[in-house]
Amino acid sequence: MTVSDLDRLHSQLSKLEDMFPGYLTEIVEGSIVMNPVRPFHGKTILRVSASLEGQLPPEWALVSDVAFPFDEANEFCPDIAVIPAEAEDENRSSYPADLIEFVAEVVSPESVRRDYEIKPRWYAARGIANYVILDPLQGHAVTMWNPGLDGYRGRDTAPYGPDLTVDSPLGKLTIPTAHLPVDPKARRQA
Repeated sequence: MTVSDLDRLHSQLSKLEDMFPGYLTEIVEGSIVMNPVRPFHGKTILRVSASLEGQLPPEWALVSDVAFPFDEANEFCPDIAVIPAEAEDENRSSYPADLIEFVAEVVSPESVRRDYEIKPRWYAARGIANYVILDPLQGHAVTMWNPGLDGYRGRDTAPYGPDLTVDSPLGKLTIPTAHLPVDPKARRQA
């Protein structure tokens, strides 16, 4: 992808964000991807963010839905990312992906493949220590750690209910999962 192609893609992305409020837009594998924001998605982000913010050391800050370019064809807007507080103080619309220390994504019907397959490879390759997937469709959380160039070497899945504790370079982070929303269809499948 050339610089002019990238500039054109970013220009299109900006126009789409303005034209379609209520949609999360990202660049994934060279394509602009738009997902409608659903209530369970937003509620999960709010509850987890509120829980994590008070646990972070003061030199770290939590951001949500801010752009992080990974390369010319991938610009992700993580649902929750932890970056240095001094970087957050700049109040930018995008930040270098290398700033992310912890990242979490909330799965929607449209994002299953991206959240479970594509993003873990990119996050791990950048050395992001911990990746958490919160999945209201399945009613569980997936924690990934020990990043390498081919992905995360450690992975656990835990049902919503008990508190989830992530051993991170930021310290132990606890995410209460008992009150996270679960899609009614997931309840019927369980």
